[in-house]
Amino acid sequence: MRKSLITFAVLGALSASSFAFAAEKETKSDFTTSGSVGLFSQYIFRGLTQTDRRAALQGNFDINHSSGLYLGAWASNVSWPRDTVAGAQPYSSGGSLEIDIYGGFKTDLGKSGFGVDLGALQYYYPGKENPANAGGNPKLNTTELYGAINYHWVQAKISGVVSKDAWGFGKYGDGSGNDADGTYYAELNANVPIGEYMGAGNLKGLTGLLHIARQDFRGSANSPASYNDWKLGLQNTFDSGVIIGAYYTDTNIKNDNVLWVYNSNNIGRETGTVFLQKTF
Repeated sequence: MRKSLITFAVLGALSASSFAFAAEKETKSDFTTSGSVGLFSQYIFRGLTQTDRRAALQGNFDINHSSGLYLGAWASNVSWPRDTVAGAQPYSSGGSLEIDIYGGFKTDLGKSGFGVDLGALQYYYPGKENPANAGGNPKLNTTELYGAINYHWVQAKISGVVSKDAWGFGKYGDGSGNDADGTYYAELNANVPIGEYMGAGNLKGLTGLLHIARQDFRGSANSPASYNDWKLGLQNTFDSGVIIGAYYTDTNIKNDNVLWVYNSNNIGRETGTVFLQKTF
């Protein structure tokens, strides 16, 4: 009887150990999640204010796989689909939100310091087209493919439009104009890890932000909208995941370029932005 009890106890302990190990093994997943939420003094996209220089609340949520595959969504309030441009408003209702859905693959190339990021991105602006423009205007929703090469903290990236329309540029319903597919955005970015050279302390996460780019619209009817933009800024990331920062942006868009004058203002003129963000 005692021998049986001892045997039972040993088997029970082994079974419990195996179960605990199996449970631990089962809880380890190849998937991870990440995200952020932030408050910005305005939403700047490729050098252009998207909120008529008013505050923006933004957030994202990503699902990442250990293979390098990822899928995510990002959103922000916007105003430009309801702002007046060329005497009209693109949308008669809605137009206060931008939702981006993206997915791709990124990986480091061994220990070389190089990495690649390839993917697709859909820009979606919920709303209803202005009846005054119905049957005519190109769509605001836009689809891009992108590819980037990173070397440590320097990145070169190009994004190409594969939809016929690009943010309201493209062929009109009456057949005039040109498709906007082939429109591209080429950019060079640097996130300089200044804090790494300052040692420990509250500024160990200090980063310098450098950016220069070219937005080029394809098609002779769309090309007058092409421009260059640049950005210079600083941000500091704390151990808690809180990020605070500020940056200055500007473009070479002239004040008389009516394609970028919304509510009687050049949305590509020089401006400063401050933000507070929390990552998780």
